[in-house]
Amino acid sequence: MTKTITVLGSTNIDKVIKVPRFAKSGETLKTSEHVVEAMGGKGLNQAVAAARSGAKTIILTKVGKEFSIEKNMNVKNLVTSNVIRSQNEQTGQAYITVSEETGDNIIHIYGGANADITVEDVLNNQEVIKKSDFIIAQLEIPINVVTEAFKIAKANGVNTILNPAPMPEIGGLPDELLKNTDMITPNEHETFLLTGINADSDKSLIENAKYYFKYGIKEVIITLGSRGSFYMNQDGNYGIVPIINSKVVDTTAAGDTFIGAMSTRLNSNMSNLKDAMEYATAASSITVSRNGAQPSIPSESEVLVVLGRNMEVFNHYAQNQLVKH
Repeated sequence: MTKTITVLGSTNIDKVIKVPRFAKSGETLKTSEHVVEAMGGKGLNQAVAAARSGAKTIILTKVGKEFSIEKNMNVKNLVTSNVIRSQNEQTGQAYITVSEETGDNIIHIYGGANADITVEDVLNNQEVIKKSDFIIAQLEIPINVVTEAFKIAKANGVNTILNPAPMPEIGGLPDELLKNTDMITPNEHETFLLTGINADSDKSLIENAKYYFKYGIKEVIITLGSRGSFYMNQDGNYGIVPIINSKVVDTTAAGDTFIGAMSTRLNSNMSNLKDAMEYATAASSITVSRNGAQPSIPSESEVLVVLGRNMEVFNHYAQNQLVKH
């Protein structure tokens, strides 16, 4: 039976410009690259990643009333019938600067319709949530909206995956949200903002995970950039899945690809987390080798080829690290 994944989150129109390197404060740089528009937003990126990896994926998002769903969300396996239209705001906008020197990016976001999504919108779509296998959410939409959706999901046995990005700089996350989260996937900066614990050693990574376990969260993933991705569950199993080296062109949507692709491989009790993360790592290695957000997200067949080529890397790495503590 086909897995059903609901993604609650943001949709943005990305406006991307490439520069030779990031300018210093007050500096002017010339660039030969014109601004390119493409679809993005953490919600849509994760939904596209899940859909392209074969899962029936429902995107629950809010866009401007003149936004063309047919033109901008035409992706196989992506269900758009629950997209909500804002009567007050235009579709979100993301202004992305990509460094040709490193492939890194700087992103400034205008929330628009993403900030206009409400608890009422979630309640109007709760039947979709109840019938899903997993629901994924991020924080480019109001936190109280995510909390309500996760409460509905947990009450109906639906697994919840929280990508806490962007993490609030102050105030942390509501206890109610964390208590209704099954899996959390911060990066090393985001987890520090929430826990106050650095993510720079085996010991500190484990301490970060234990912080989340106090809330009943079952699975913790902390992404570590070039160091790979740390994982740990409540049973004490932990490890690191290394990255797959590839030519980095643009890191936009790499993390979103990881989460969306991973969700398509997880079984209902998430006992195959490491295998799912290896698939997700292969997917994100393709994303960083291409330009743009949604256009860079790979298909299942592409991911399986890269995964097959790199299984020896994953197996060798696993044999040389502790995976239970």
